[in-house]
Amino acid sequence: MLTPDILFDSYRDITPAFLQGQGVTLLLTDLDYTLAPKAVRRPDDALRQWIDGLKGAGITVMIVSNNRSGVRVTEFCGDLGIGYQGHAGKPSPKGLRAAMERTGADPAHTAMLGDKLLTDMLAAHRAGVRAWMVEPLGGPVGPWNRVLHLLQRPFKRACPYKYQKNPGENTK
Repeated sequence: MLTPDILFDSYRDITPAFLQGQGVTLLLTDLDYTLAPKAVRRPDDALRQWIDGLKGAGITVMIVSNNRSGVRVTEFCGDLGIGYQGHAGKPSPKGLRAAMERTGADPAHTAMLGDKLLTDMLAAHRAGVRAWMVEPLGGPVGPWNRVLHLLQRPFKRACPYKYQKNPGENTK
């Protein structure tokens, strides 16, 4: 339940063609350390272009966040022109299920992208969607995050697919 289905170096490795090849029409994603370091208030140009590319390919992107305050997430998503599901309660699957219901997607066509096993990957597996993991942007901050990321290593090593930038890889 904790092992990701695919491990990516960065969200930027996930292309519209890759998602279409996987049959994914809804990409749920965490915000902090997945799309931007926690201290970053606004999306950068690279993230904006990535989101625009996905939307242009007909892929819906929605942030699913456990953030207690919705201010940063609301502003971030507003800048990107995407929706979000706040107070998701990950690792509970309720936030992911609510996001799928809001968009009309089903688990077979949905993936969850995140940087943490105990919230993002566990919630994805519990919701019956693909569990995709990225290395945290900005690296682990603070002693607890350093310990947490050390504890994640064995599960990341057990991941059946490590995304490679070579065409034809990981067509699971």
